Amino acid sequence: MLERKFTRVLERFLKEEPYKILLVNGARQIGKSFLIRYVGQKLFSHFVEINLKEDKEGDRVFADVHTTNDLYMRLGNYTSKPLGDKSNTLVFLDEIQSYPHLMTMLKFLNQEGRYRFIASGSQLGVALSQTPSVPLGSVAIEQMYPLDFEEFLWATGVGKEWIAHVRESFLRLEALDNSTHNILLKRFQYYLLVGGLPEAINQYLADRNMVRVRQTHKDIHSLYRIDASQYDEEHKLKIRKIYDLIPSILENKKKRVVYKDIEDKKGKTFSDYADEFEYLTNSGIALEVSAISNPRFPLAESEQKRLVKLYLNDVGLLTNILYGVNVNAVLQDIKSINLGTVYESVVAQELAAHGFKLHYYDNKKKGEVDFLIDDYDGLKVLPLEIKSGKDYTEHSALSKFLETPEYGIDRAFVFSNEREVFQKKGATYLPIYYCMFLSNEQREKPVILPELETI
Repeated sequence: MLERKFTRVLERFLKEEPYKILLVNGARQIGKSFLIRYVGQKLFSHFVEINLKEDKEGDRVFADVHTTNDLYMRLGNYTSKPLGDKSNTLVFLDEIQSYPHLMTMLKFLNQEGRYRFIASGSQLGVALSQTPSVPLGSVAIEQMYPLDFEEFLWATGVGKEWIAHVRESFLRLEALDNSTHNILLKRFQYYLLVGGLPEAINQYLADRNMVRVRQTHKDIHSLYRIDASQYDEEHKLKIRKIYDLIPSILENKKKRVVYKDIEDKKGKTFSDYADEFEYLTNSGIALEVSAISNPRFPLAESEQKRLVKLYLNDVGLLTNILYGVNVNAVLQDIKSINLGTVYESVVAQELAAHGFKLHYYDNKKKGEVDFLIDDYDGLKVLPLEIKSGKDYTEHSALSKFLETPEYGIDRAFVFSNEREVFQKKGATYLPIYYCMFLSNEQREKPVILPELETI
């Protein structure tokens, strides 16, 4: 079994939050159902799992459920074992977006408290936006992603104590020794090839046969395309077109979506495709990066939807499309191969998995910086530049960015393949694998406010 960080999220919620229902959102094939099943069976003596997508395509047992009593009756018929109560029974409603009326019912199921419920789906964001009565206050939503690089290290036998040592070096902004650097860089390259989808990783661990791994990538990519087309007739062709364009868009210098290219029509803007972008990002199969021209903390206050970049949700899918089974494109230093797109994609994947909303810097006069993230400790913006070649110290846009007094930003990270860690003119140069330690995870750090003064 692949160890996942999200296990802690599930266990903590089910142990500590008895008054809400957890909705787990994320793309298909990232391990949501497996993980919920594993945790649910471990924590509850009675565990019932219902795949509503399969039900909708099959017997439609839950299609006409309109009251909580209807649901309880169908549950009793669905399982051969008697159910308990809220203390020992967890009902898992998988792919709940298949029946939007059940999402509305979650509020009443939660109020009655007969059993514990948990739900998941690959298009929850889309479904919630279309649900007339969203059960606010009764549900909590968590986003799940493919395995990040640290989880990939666990899967390939790297111990947590060893990783903790590496993390300490990152926190001290120190370089690793040559041997450790080479080990991590090689595993990082393997992660670029295999990616973070559980089926692909398990296939790699089974026999290290990249032909089989690539077939898994092809199958999942095709599945995502089919899912992206399960929309109304007006939008489905545009959704598939945008999804298919992502790798070629990323190969362009600007790497952002040119709206006229989607349907080969001039005058198109973001608003013409807002629903399609929402579907791709809310279903978890694409990562959206919004432009910032005037960076201020927090970044959400100044993002622009006009200029958008899209990345695939998994770097393994991308390297399969770009290079197929030719692993040398990633493993060897081939001058004709520019891995910039791949490196940016994997960093976008890491940042999203670690809780960051994705932004990049775009300014007509100063140029572009790959990523901007919120630094909540310093209450500032932290720019990130991602380099895959030998010219990693050349970054005119980042230099101009740091030299702009009104921004008030005096530091940046530049990630590359190089081992050395050093600082120069506000930029800190770091090895690419250190990106796994960038985290916006707040759940592990309880923040207790001081007591109020007595009046």
